[in-house]
Amino acid sequence: MPRFENLLLGFVTNFFDTLGIGSFAPTTAYLKFRRTVADELIPGTLNAGHALPTVAQAIIFVTAIDVAPSTLVPMVLAAVAGAWLGAGVVAKMDRRAIQLGMGIALLVAAALFTLKVTGMLPPGGDARGLGGMALLFAVAVNFALGALMTLGIGLYAPCLMLVSLLGMSPIAAFPIMMASCACLMPIATARFVRKKKFDRATALGLALGGIPGVLIAAYIVKSLPLQWLYWLVVMVVLYAAVLMLRSARMESPAPGSSVRISTH
Repeated sequence: MPRFENLLLGFVTNFFDTLGIGSFAPTTAYLKFRRTVADELIPGTLNAGHALPTVAQAIIFVTAIDVAPSTLVPMVLAAVAGAWLGAGVVAKMDRRAIQLGMGIALLVAAALFTLKVTGMLPPGGDARGLGGMALLFAVAVNFALGALMTLGIGLYAPCLMLVSLLGMSPIAAFPIMMASCACLMPIATARFVRKKKFDRATALGLALGGIPGVLIAAYIVKSLPLQWLYWLVVMVVLYAAVLMLRSARMESPAPGSSVRISTH
């Protein structure tokens, strides 16, 4: 059975996820601080636990915000394909490789949060769709983002940056990024479940707590001044990145000896 703290974690992270913060980096930071989930199980737990709340987000935003289907569909399919391949790779990675990958992922997330909070992300245009080479480029990048999602790099901020750079309205990113995650996360989860590379109780808590968080954020709160929260997330995520990379260093093999096992 899920613990109350995981239900609360699912509620809080998915509440702010719906408002554009993202759920992967804050959840990873919390799980690393609490040490309730083994590092190598965190990517699978993130994908399994946040899948259903993200599906709820996708349904809400795809029906509420207009975006060209000719852009939405291929970008979503590319993300799903990337996640299928990426999850197969991550599910076979050893503990130290996952620690290194997630440490780097958290540093990337902190950089993207900083760009957002300082207003350095591109403002975007007013287009609701892409065509030609711009669409092909967006599809290729979303494929890569889908693969990186399985390692714990959230898709939201990079996707928002991508569509804004290509001249789309930032609001049009919401159905694209949420539909991408809603479709790829169950696919990735299936591969993690098959390899037993996730924590069942924690994932269940994130899912059960996350759905009401999404509904309250989308239909009751709708928006909040989040500048201060972004800076808090930056600091927390940076600290978690240091802890994850430190754990990876402790796991590194000493010369002429077998791999050391972390003591935490």
